[in-house]
Amino acid sequence: MARFKLNPEPTFKAKVGIPVPGSRPVDVQFTFKHRTRDEVTAWCEASRDSEAAESIEQCVVGWDLEDELNRENIERLCNNYPGAGLAIIGVYLDELRGARAKN
Repeated sequence: MARFKLNPEPTFKAKVGIPVPGSRPVDVQFTFKHRTRDEVTAWCEASRDSEAAESIEQCVVGWDLEDELNRENIERLCNNYPGAGLAIIGVYLDELRGARAKN
């Protein structure tokens, strides 16, 4: 059994269903940066006027894609799959809140 720790790991992994037009979402595993409640609040405030790629770049530290994780590729992902940004940020916030979807 996993032990609960008051100080969480600095990163966590979660699968994000990237919406693919005309098909079912494709699960991609992301590694996200952990934030405290206060840090999430500040990040959300700062992200209000940001592009999706910038917000994603600030919370994702790795992904299970062959392409390198960098700003250009995040922008390409968001441009080619318009629902990707919302899906990634949604899963990130859900994971931080502990709101896992039931399968």
